[in-house]
Amino acid sequence: MSESTEIVRIAARGDGLTVDGRHVPGTAPGDKVASDGSITPGPHHVDPPCRHFGKCGGCQLQHCDDAALAAFVTDRVVHAAEGQGLAVGTVAAAHLSPSYSRRRATLHSVNGGGGRALLGFRESGSHRLVDLAECPVLHSDIFTAAKALRGLLSARKRRFAADIELTLAEQGVDAAIKGLTVEGLEQTEALLDFARSSGLARLTLDQGFGPEAMWEPEPVTVALAGVSVPLPPGAFLQATADGEAALADAAMTWLQGCATVADLFSGLGTFAFALAGGEGAKVLAAEASRDAHLACKTAATRAGLPVYAMHRDLFRNPLLGEELGRFDGVLLDPPRAGAREQVQRLADSTVGRIVYISCNPASWARDARALVDGGYRLAELRPVGQFRWSTHVELASLFIRE
Repeated sequence: MSESTEIVRIAARGDGLTVDGRHVPGTAPGDKVASDGSITPGPHHVDPPCRHFGKCGGCQLQHCDDAALAAFVTDRVVHAAEGQGLAVGTVAAAHLSPSYSRRRATLHSVNGGGGRALLGFRESGSHRLVDLAECPVLHSDIFTAAKALRGLLSARKRRFAADIELTLAEQGVDAAIKGLTVEGLEQTEALLDFARSSGLARLTLDQGFGPEAMWEPEPVTVALAGVSVPLPPGAFLQATADGEAALADAAMTWLQGCATVADLFSGLGTFAFALAGGEGAKVLAAEASRDAHLACKTAATRAGLPVYAMHRDLFRNPLLGEELGRFDGVLLDPPRAGAREQVQRLADSTVGRIVYISCNPASWARDARALVDGGYRLAELRPVGQFRWSTHVELASLFIRE
């Protein structure tokens, strides 16, 4: 009889990890791995809900139950903190977004055999496409639009390779296609007829000269904390409304009572509008993207909320100590690389509370180390898994000046 070892947790890239440090793909905590490589499923191993799992690169953890997924999300965040020698005051239970909740996704499409276009995610570690027949991650409206686009693209005769970004807005699905060439009146009318009949909120085409709106019967907006905000093509949006709400709830809870807040890397105003709602704070929303900045400014004016939009590149021109000292609290939600320069200014500041939202535990932990070295205490962490079944993890964290 062969000896076996147990999977104790999921490693950062989705492989199961044994007690003796071996990585075993496709396993969940509690699985038994025999010396011959055979796997005996444990209590946290479940049947994947999607027929494409194992081939499609969109998901890595569909074989894990919710308890294992929550443990993975929490471990990623806690291990990142521990790697920087950080003491964490409180770690909240991980929040997992439900299935069929993804409101934005980037799909790919190419000519397929038999006069049919392929449309879907790429295979793991490959440029080959998985032609999606189902997807328990995507919101049903996004998947319906994807199927309709496959039909449209299947009618094209010439070879193509296109990237398709789909976003669920208040008016419906916003579709942006990059890499598809449209020539002549007939092809243009076919696109417009498709957008009309499919009920798209907007159809944008990038033929190599930047995005051009081909169809937009009314201005496209997205609801952020109940405020309708213009949605520029390609603007950043949290992947699920559920995950956005979880992150915003953490921010509002931790910054409650702050009369003035600086929202740094504010984007469209995801957190600014949440913090300024009701009897909330006066919020400075600083953002480098001009389109996002203008959208936030327009929405704040229309809603009559105390959100003051500032067009500023915080990488090249971070807020300095004197500026930061005017605020009771600061929220920052930087890109994946983190915000080294701005964080150093914060570490030297007198701000009482800092809420750091991150989509990259590694860069967050590096920045968190700088804040702690500057005299802040990491009071609380909230892990968030809004990219369900993937290894992508987000978090909200609270730092308090000691």
